[in-house]
Amino acid sequence: MKNILVTGANGQLGSCFRKHRKKYPDLNFDFKSSRELDISDFAEVEKLFSSRSYDFCINAAAYTNVEKAESEKEKAFQINAEAAGKLAEVCAAKQVKMIHFSTDYVFDGSKTEPYLETDDVNPINVYGASKLAGEQRITEVLDDHLIFRTSWLYSEFGHNFFCTILKKAAEKATLNITTTQLGTPTNANDLAIYVLDGIQKESSATGIYHYSNLGQATWYDFAKEILNYSGKIDQVVLNKTGFFKTLARRPEYSVLSKEKVLKEIGDIKDWRKSLWDLIDEVV
Repeated sequence: MKNILVTGANGQLGSCFRKHRKKYPDLNFDFKSSRELDISDFAEVEKLFSSRSYDFCINAAAYTNVEKAESEKEKAFQINAEAAGKLAEVCAAKQVKMIHFSTDYVFDGSKTEPYLETDDVNPINVYGASKLAGEQRITEVLDDHLIFRTSWLYSEFGHNFFCTILKKAAEKATLNITTTQLGTPTNANDLAIYVLDGIQKESSATGIYHYSNLGQATWYDFAKEILNYSGKIDQVVLNKTGFFKTLARRPEYSVLSKEKVLKEIGDIKDWRKSLWDLIDEVV
């Protein structure tokens, strides 16, 4: 039985790992919320790894507020870069494989075709820069790592676009949704299952991989699909906008190529199909 530490266990992605744990009776999980384990408290991290034996560390702990990161740069880098790097150091010392999550925002959006893992990185906001720094620190100190760059994560847990659109529909709101960014919505449940399937199948994959659901969409496309499929499209006024003011710049194009992950690890759902499945489950 493999022992797996999951950090950030009460966050969106951590909650998805917790939700699907029963499908993997051969895996032994130790879920730690940010309150139970602050990964930026290096003494606590070392104490935990000295008291428990793990085979894998799934690091779902992260600073994820893209807007706030612009004014909280130090905090974003402390969690996404420094703490992630220290966690990797401890994993290296204890011979634990680390599975970590990064973002499409490591790219500047200047391409017009899906980004490969080998493409040049050039983040245009603080959040993307902090996640890139985390990638770099992990790869410097730990050979046995698996980093998934993902995009536009959503689920039924936490604060995300999917939950916000459904909440706004209940409030009969007017929504002005941008059409200027092109990416791929990704169901965090799919990502969690993908990772756990890989562990159970004893995948030997290491390095950086791009993972999102298949296909591409604008934020407007995503909102419209949520409202249409849930039967709530008539509850809101849905408008397209070419401009939506934000503190943090976003890449206009951030579709990730899945060629490598499909070839080496396994199949992935189309974003619409995955969204429909979640709506059928929770709405």
